Amino acid sequence: MRVALYRPEIAFNVGGVLRLGACMGVGIDLIEPMGFVWDEQRVKRAAMDYIRHVEMARHADWAAFQAQRTGRLVLMTTKAAEPLHEFAFTADDVLLLGRESAGVPEEVHAVADARVRIPIRAGLRSLNLAMSAGIAVTEALRQTGGLPG
Repeated sequence: MRVALYRPEIAFNVGGVLRLGACMGVGIDLIEPMGFVWDEQRVKRAAMDYIRHVEMARHADWAAFQAQRTGRLVLMTTKAAEPLHEFAFTADDVLLLGRESAGVPEEVHAVADARVRIPIRAGLRSLNLAMSAGIAVTEALRQTGGLPG
């Protein structure tokens, strides 16, 4: 299982997702361009020493990511009808999360194999990106028997 971030804009969210990947044993794909400069100091501050424990890949753009992707693409989106707890995950799924400000464009929606939403209270827009990734990964790993011991 992997988590892919489409053009993330906030370094601390990326750091949180890298930490999630390290702790849960899930690979992370970062699809560029990102909304911040990727430098060692910024990444160290955001991901701390967890970055040494996560399998991470950076992709120059959406096409480069798609060219190497294996497994089903599961888009986490507030626009989905299917709630997280009713979706059947598989161990090789790639959970895709969009930009903090705008999600993903329609052409990315169109190629997703599935669209899933995290249920939240009516009238509220969305959760934080890293928090959403944590909720989705935990449920996906729970379903597939992949939670760490």
